[in-house]
Order: sequence, then C-alpha cells, then structure tokens
Amino acid sequence: MEAEMPVPQFPPGFLWGASASAFQTEGAVDADGKGPSGWDAFAALPGRIKDGTDTTRGTGFHARYREDVALLSGLGADAFRFSISWPRVVPGGSGAVNADGLDFYDRLVDELCARGITPAPTLYHWDTPLPLEETGGWLDRDTAYRFAEYAGIVAERLADRVPMWITINEPAEVTMLGYALGEHAPGRALLFDALPAAHHQLLAHGLAVRALRAAGADNIGIALSHAPVWTAGDSDEDRFGAELYDTLTNWLFADPVLTGRYPDDGLAALMPGPVADDLKVISTPLDWYGVNYYNPTLVGAPRPEALETFSGFAMPAGLPFGIREIEGYEKTGFGWPVVPEGFTEILTLLHRRYGDRLPPLHITENGCALDEPHADDRRIAYLESHLTALRAAMDAGVDVRGYFTWSLTDNVEWTEGASQRFGLVHIDYETLTRTPKASYAWYRDLIRAQKQPQNHQIRKEAVEGAYAAPPE
Repeated sequence: MEAEMPVPQFPPGFLWGASASAFQTEGAVDADGKGPSGWDAFAALPGRIKDGTDTTRGTGFHARYREDVALLSGLGADAFRFSISWPRVVPGGSGAVNADGLDFYDRLVDELCARGITPAPTLYHWDTPLPLEETGGWLDRDTAYRFAEYAGIVAERLADRVPMWITINEPAEVTMLGYALGEHAPGRALLFDALPAAHHQLLAHGLAVRALRAAGADNIGIALSHAPVWTAGDSDEDRFGAELYDTLTNWLFADPVLTGRYPDDGLAALMPGPVADDLKVISTPLDWYGVNYYNPTLVGAPRPEALETFSGFAMPAGLPFGIREIEGYEKTGFGWPVVPEGFTEILTLLHRRYGDRLPPLHITENGCALDEPHADDRRIAYLESHLTALRAAMDAGVDVRGYFTWSLTDNVEWTEGASQRFGLVHIDYETLTRTPKASYAWYRDLIRAQKQPQNHQIRKEAVEGAYAAPPE
C-alpha cells in the first residue's frame, strides 16, 4: 500500500471521528462498583486470549480518559464513538443502578464537550452483564427488556449533552462468534440454534430506540457490519452458499431494522416469540444508520480446501457454504484483504436495496490491524484508499454524513489480545504509555485540510517523522 493518493474533498459539515469500546480499553473491571461481564468471565478462561494478554487492564482508559480526550482534541476530531459498559452502570443487568459508574460517563461526556468533541456513545459493544449471561444472555427474551431499561437510565443522565446515540454494535458478530461458533463470549456453539440471539438483539435495539426517545434522546442509530459477499464460482452450489452467507451476515439484521421483515421466510419461522409484533418494534424508525466495513468475503460451496472461517475463526464441517481466500490483494495483520473498492460496492448496494428507507449513513468503523508501531505508512495508505472509495459512493448518490476510524488507540482485540493493533496511537501494554503514530499526524492534517475552503493533498511524505503528542 503506497500512501500517495490525495483524499477527495468531503462536504462541509462532514463528521470526522474515531472509535473505541469499553471492554477493549477501559480496564478497571472491578472499580467503582462495576459488575463482571460475560467477556470478563470468558477472557479469564485458560487459552481464550491467544497471546495471554491481561484484558482486565485494557488500555487504562478508565483512569486515563482525559489523556485520550486530549489526543482526540489534538486530532481535531469532531466526534468520539465510545461504548458505555452495561455492567458498569447496572452491575446485575437489572435492578440497582451503580451511581459511580454513571458518574464516570458523566465526567467523560463533560470532558468531551469541554473540548468541543461530540460524544457518540454505543450502549452495547458486546459486554453483557454476567448475571444476564448466566441466565441465557441473548438467547433469553428478557435480556432485550433489561437492555431497554438500561438504555433509558443512561439517557436520563446524559441526553442533555449527548447529541448522537448508537444502540448496538455488530449483532451479527455477537450471534455468529458468540452463540453459533463459540469463539467469542459466551462461548456457545449452537450453529443455527443461535438465531434467537439475533432476534433478541434486534428486539433490544427497537425497544432501546423507544426508551431513548422517551428519555429525551434523539439522533439515534445502530452500527451493523456490512461487506460484499463475492461468489466463488458459477455452480448452483456456489451461488446458494454465497447467497446464504450474504443473508446471514448482511440482510438478517439490516432488513428487519429497515423494512420490518426478515429476508427469508424460512429464517423468520425459526425466530422465537410473536415475530410479527416484534418486527414492528425492531423497525422503529432511525435517524441514521451505521456501517462498519473491513473487507469482502469470497464464498461458495463447501469444499475441503475452503477456509471454513468466519472473521478468521474456524467453522465446523457440514455447513452449506465454504469461504475461500481472496487472492491478489495486500493483507492486513489479521490476514484480511485490503479491498477499498468493496467499500464503494457495499455502500451503493445498500443504497439500491433500501432506497428511501435507508437513513443517512455514518461509517462507524473502518480501519486495519498492522504491526507498525510508529511509521505506519500502510495504515495511511489504507485510510487514503478507503476514504477515496467512500467519496466515490457518495458521488454515486449514497448519503454519508460522517466517518469514524477504528480505532483511536491500539486496544485489546478480543481473543487476539494485544497482538492486533488498529490504533492511530500506539499503546505500550507494559506502561500504558500513548505514542501517536504517523497515521495520527496524517489524520490530523487530513481533518484540518478538509475544513479549509479548498482541499489540500495529504501525502505520506508530509507526515514522516511527525509523531509528536498533541498539545494539552
């Protein structure tokens, strides 16, 4: 990836931001009355975190949030997408509210506002309170109602200062990795019997939208992962496998939210409860829609040479599709192919599929894992190419209002521990020292240039050696 492509101009008022999540950064897992999450329990099991990283420390964000907000201010970021830890606010998942937990987010929001940065909290980024996980988690319909209660509690405290909300992040990954394959918390390997977890997360989303609005919040969205699914061959089996995978990873979640229907009647029949009534709640209108994009997937019929993975995790034999390696593209540290044209493709596909039913979009995650601690030129090239692809989608008629790169700092990358680094800012996991990378300086200069009357070309050579920390 050569960082030589100037980024096109984006419209005035376009929102520039960065992202993080509570489990991956906060640490302080038992401080100030926080309760355990399903991920806390899962990460403590031997062998679950591949590199042995102590996830209880995160990046120390709970203690050092002012330092990270200063980094955001140095970027010139318009907004910060972070997540609120449900078990820090409601340790039991329901019942007693932890005042100290709410106070922490009060302080964080106030610090962001004081720096002129829009707080954009995500209410659920995978850290289910352990007491709820132990009674079924997202397999239990009651969890959706407990989530809505929690959403209302948070909004009552923060809605006067928070102008942008995300209900749930990537329910597809929670369902597939956590409940179908067992590779993420809670470690259940239920295959298609995991579908109730999908439905109940969607129901929780719809109930939360209503609870947020009742508490005075507005400008509400959801963050769903989307990527093109490419068919590996011309056979009927290849087409069937690709279409099924596309349905499960893209449309199983988007269609109910945006159309009030499941994409397949057979799948709808597998969902629990009064599905028709639930879909009316799930499709409660949104103000905007979040897209997380990383890379396409090549899918066909199951074959011995297929990778048989979902997001890099092994899948059991016998599924009606197989994943192939996408060749001819550079790979990230995760082994994911770098395909910026896939970004344009999926955004224009969403636009065609949903038309007027698609609200304005925000890109809520986009970035790459690279082991380049300071001179991360490949990340600069990745961001350049993907922002250019994003602008191409906008030129084709897709209404995109903002972009949040993943992520502000390196963080605990779930079961990968500290081995996969997505940040604009390097974290030394021994000392938790923050050191901005070259990509930080590049993104800072990009944001400045985008806010000028005319665009300036931001190139690799402009930021080489520019690792200075932002002014306090």
